[in-house]
Amino acid sequence: MKALIADDNSVSRMLLERLLSKWGYEVIQASDGAKAWEILQTEDPPRLVILDWMMPGMSGPEVCHEARKRVASAYAYILLVTSKEDKQDVIQGLEAGADDYLTKPFFPEELRARIRVGLRILELEDKLVAASDVLQYKATHDELTGLLNRASIAELLRRELERAKRQDGVCGVILADLDHFKLVNDTLGHEAGDSVLREAAQRLTAGVRAYDAVGRYGGEEFLIVLPGCDEASLQQRAENILESFRARPFAAAEAAVPVNVSLGAACSSSWSAPTLESVVRAADRALYRAKHNGRDRVELAEISETAELAPAIQVVP
Repeated sequence: MKALIADDNSVSRMLLERLLSKWGYEVIQASDGAKAWEILQTEDPPRLVILDWMMPGMSGPEVCHEARKRVASAYAYILLVTSKEDKQDVIQGLEAGADDYLTKPFFPEELRARIRVGLRILELEDKLVAASDVLQYKATHDELTGLLNRASIAELLRRELERAKRQDGVCGVILADLDHFKLVNDTLGHEAGDSVLREAAQRLTAGVRAYDAVGRYGGEEFLIVLPGCDEASLQQRAENILESFRARPFAAAEAAVPVNVSLGAACSSSWSAPTLESVVRAADRALYRAKHNGRDRVELAEISETAELAPAIQVVP
C-alpha cells in the first residue's frame, strides 16, 4: 500500500519513511501541504496519509478539508501528527477530516498501532464499496445472461436518443427475438433453454461494436442500441447478427441445437422528435413482419410504422 508522508522537516520525514518502509509500505514524500494536496489529487493517490499539522503552503487540517471534498475517490485514512495538545486544536483537526491524531514526540509502536486501526477502517470501506457495486450490478443487469436488464437498456436508449437529437445525429435500434424458443424449453428443458439464452446474449454482444449496448428486454427478446447507426449501417449490422446465429448450432443439453433469430430494426432518423416509445414500437412492428415473413430475417421499420400513436402488436414466437 502507498503511504504519503507530508512534513516540512526533512529529519521527521526520513524517520517516518524508515519506519513505514520497514513495515512494508511504498512511501511518497511531500515537503509541504500544497505538494501533499497535489499528490492526493492524482489518479491513484495514497490511501494512508500522515500529515504534519504546521506546513508551508497548506496546513495539515487544510489538506484534510480539501481531501474530504473528493467524494468520488477511494477513502484515505489521514493521521495528523502535531505538537499541539490543546483539546480545541485536536477537535479542529478531527473536524477538518482527520481520522486520528498523534502527538509529538511519539513511540514507533504507537504509530504502528494507530496505522493498524486505519487499515481496519480501509478494509471495511473496501468491503462496503464492493457490496455496493454488487448491489448496483444486480439492480441493472439480468441475472441469467449478464446483459443490461429491461429498465437499464430502456434508459440507455432514452439517453442515446436525446444525445442524437442534441447533436443532430442518429441512433439505431434492433429488437431481436429467438425463433421457436418455446420448443427448446418444451423438448430439452428449461436448463437447456437457459443455456441457449446465455449463448444468444454472447453472440449478440459479439456481433455489435464495443460502444453499442445489448439488453435482455424480456423472455427470449433482446434490445440492441446502436448509436450513430443510420439505416444502411443498421441493415448491415443486423445481417451480421443473423449470420452469427446461422454459422453454427448452439450447445444445449449435450446436443447441437439450431437456433435462429428474427430482427426488427428502426432508426431515429425516421422521426423529427424520436422517443423511446415510438422507436421501440416501430422496431416491434418490424419484428412482427419478420416473424410472419418466414423468421430468421431482418425487417426495417417502414414509414407507415413510425407513427407514434400506432398500436403495439404482440410478437409471434
